Amino acid sequence: GSHRRFETRTMNFLLETLQVLFLSIYYLLEAFVMLFIPVRRKNVAGEIVLITGAGSGIGRLMAIEFAKLGAALVLWDISKEGNKETARLAKEKGASRVHSYLCDCSNTAEVYRVADQVKREVGDVSILINNAGIVTGKKFIESPDNLIVKTMEVNTMAHFWTYKAFLPAMIASNHGHLVSIASSAGMIGVNGLADYCASKFAAVGFAESVALELEAKKKNGIKTTIVCPYFINTGMFDGCSTKWPNLLPILNPDYAARKIVDGILKDQVYILLPRTLYLLMGLKNIIPVKLGLLLGEYLGAFNFMDHFKGRTKKD
Repeated sequence: GSHRRFETRTMNFLLETLQVLFLSIYYLLEAFVMLFIPVRRKNVAGEIVLITGAGSGIGRLMAIEFAKLGAALVLWDISKEGNKETARLAKEKGASRVHSYLCDCSNTAEVYRVADQVKREVGDVSILINNAGIVTGKKFIESPDNLIVKTMEVNTMAHFWTYKAFLPAMIASNHGHLVSIASSAGMIGVNGLADYCASKFAAVGFAESVALELEAKKKNGIKTTIVCPYFINTGMFDGCSTKWPNLLPILNPDYAARKIVDGILKDQVYILLPRTLYLLMGLKNIIPVKLGLLLGEYLGAFNFMDHFKGRTKKD
C-alpha cells in the first residue's frame, strides 16, 4: 500500500510540475505580448468612487480625473474647506454626483459613522481609494510618540476600517476595486522616514494580503491596485530633494494622478512611479547589501529628507 501511495504522489508531483511549467511559459508570453497591445480601460461612469484625503494633493487631482469619467464621487477629508474646493472642481468637470464628508480617518468610530452615512445617503461604494496620508518627517528618536501613533492610524489603520466598512458589499456583489495609495517608501526603508516607511510597508502588506484572500474566495470581480510612487510635488514633502532628477524625478502631481487613474482603469495590480522604480525594486532583493548601500548613496537616498519642510499650517 505504501509503495502505491508513493507512486501516486510521484505521479501527482510530475503532473502538477508540468502544468506549472506550461502555465509559467504561457503567462510570461502573455505578459510580453501585453506590452505591445493597448489594454482596454473599464468604464466607471456611475460607479461610486470614495477617496480619502480628497481635500488636497493627489486626492483632489484623482477626484477631478474620475469626475471627467462621469463617476459619482464621495470625498472624505479632515479639511472642510479643501473638500469644498475639490467638490466645486469636480462638479465643474462633470461628475455625476458629488458628496463631501468631514472625516478624521485616524478615528475608528468616526470612519465607521461616516461610512454608514455614505451607505445611507449615496449607496454602496464600488471603488475605494485609500489616499489620506501624513508624514512627521523627523528622525525616529526625535519623533514625538503621539505623531508616530497618528502616522500609523492615518496611513495604515484607516485602511482596515474603510475595508471593514465597504468590502462586505463588494464581496456580496463580486464587484469593486480597492486602491491603496502607498509609496515607494512602502517597499524600501528611507533615512529620516522610519514611522512613515513602517506605515506604508504595512499598507502594502495589508492590501496584498486582502487581495490574496479575495483571490482564494474566487471573488475575481473585485480588483486591487497598489500604488507606490516616489515623492510627488504636492507640498507633503516640501523641501525634499532628489539628486539625479532625470533618473528619479520628483513627480509632477497632474502626471502622477493621470497615471494612477489610468492604471486603475486598466486594473493594474501594481503601479510604480517613475518607471525606474521597477528596476530599482527588482535589484534591491538580488544585489549584495553593501552594493545596495552604495547605490542608495549614489541616488541620494540618505539625504532626501535633509531639507524637509512638509506642509505648513496654511496648507
